Amino acid sequence: MPSQIIIDSEQQKLFLYQNGVVIKTYPISTAKKGLGEQKNSFQTPRGWHTIRAKIGQNQPINTVFKARRPTGQIYNPELASKHSNTDWILSRIIWLSGLEIAKNRLGIYDTMQRYIYIHGTSDEDAIGKPTSMGCIRMNNNDIVELFDLVSVGLSVFITDMGKKP
Repeated sequence: MPSQIIIDSEQQKLFLYQNGVVIKTYPISTAKKGLGEQKNSFQTPRGWHTIRAKIGQNQPINTVFKARRPTGQIYNPELASKHSNTDWILSRIIWLSGLEIAKNRLGIYDTMQRYIYIHGTSDEDAIGKPTSMGCIRMNNNDIVELFDLVSVGLSVFITDMGKKP
């Protein structure tokens, strides 16, 4: 069972660790506006987090989510053309909660209340570049795989240091 996730915004990669060894690496996309913890900043929060919830198990790939609920729609080009300015949350949601009081938990810095997720995206061509609105975006096949490998309570560290904490 994996022991932690490290998200490195500098490398735009997510590393899945088991007993101090990287067992999987995935390309990601963090926030276009960089890293930061404040509400309404549209930045990706740094520091230690935990997986609060996993949402979307057994849903088809490219399932569209709104307010953490499947809409019954499957993302496709026709749907995209009707809603061209949508920041799509697709396939699976791994909801994060901050662990560091006054940094990423409680008050104006609360990751969970900011609805920061690791999730699938329609903008897979942008994976590897910071383009999100604060969440961590992944390719849809990758988020489905990661979702099945991790459990609620797993530690997640988000950094821009280019290395493990």
